[in-house]
Amino acid sequence: MELNVIGAKPLSVSDEVFGGEFKQALIHQVVVAYQAGARAGTKAQLSRGELSGTTKKFKKQKGGGARHGDYRAPIFVGGGVTFAAKPRSYEQKVNRKAYRVAIRSILSELNRQGRIKVVESFGVDQPKTKAMVAKLKELEVSGRVLLVSEDASEALYLAARNIPYLHVVDVMALNPVSLVGSDHIVMTVDAVKKIEEWLA
Repeated sequence: MELNVIGAKPLSVSDEVFGGEFKQALIHQVVVAYQAGARAGTKAQLSRGELSGTTKKFKKQKGGGARHGDYRAPIFVGGGVTFAAKPRSYEQKVNRKAYRVAIRSILSELNRQGRIKVVESFGVDQPKTKAMVAKLKELEVSGRVLLVSEDASEALYLAARNIPYLHVVDVMALNPVSLVGSDHIVMTVDAVKKIEEWLA
C-alpha cells in the first residue's frame, strides 16, 4: 500500500504495518500494561505491629464494655492499618511480539481514519514557536498532535514545547499511550521507514 506524502510522491509501505487488522482487546491490554508500568507503587502504611508505642493492655478485660489490648489497634485514631499497603510493582508482562502487533494495529487504524500525515521534513530548523505554529496550520492539524521524527532534534523540541497538547518523540520513544491519545500523528518519511524496520 501507499501513504500520501504532503508535497512529494506517495511512499510505499508495508500492508502489515499500516493496513493490518484492528485488534481492540490486544491494544487495550498493551495500553493498560504500559500505564501500569509507569505507576510508582511507593505507597506504604504501618500495620499495628510496626507502630511505635506500648503494647500494654490499657484496661481490664471484663467490666468495661468492649475488650481491647492496646491503643495500636486499627479501630483507634492513630492505630495501625488493618491491611497495610506496602511498596509494590504494578508491572504487567507483555510479550515483545504482542507489543509490536498492538503498535501495528494502532497505526493501521489511525491510517484508516486518516489521522496520520506524512511529510518529507518538519522544516523547523530554528527553535521558534511561531515557525511551529505556522507549520501546524499548513498541515491542517489541531487538538492533540504527536510529531514523530527519526531523531527529534533539540530545535524541533524547543519549538514545540510551548504549544499545548503538542508532543515531539523520536521513533524509539513511540508508545501505545501517546498514539492512542493523539488526534493527529505527523511523521517524517525517514520516521516511517524506521518504524517499518522496527515492526516488520
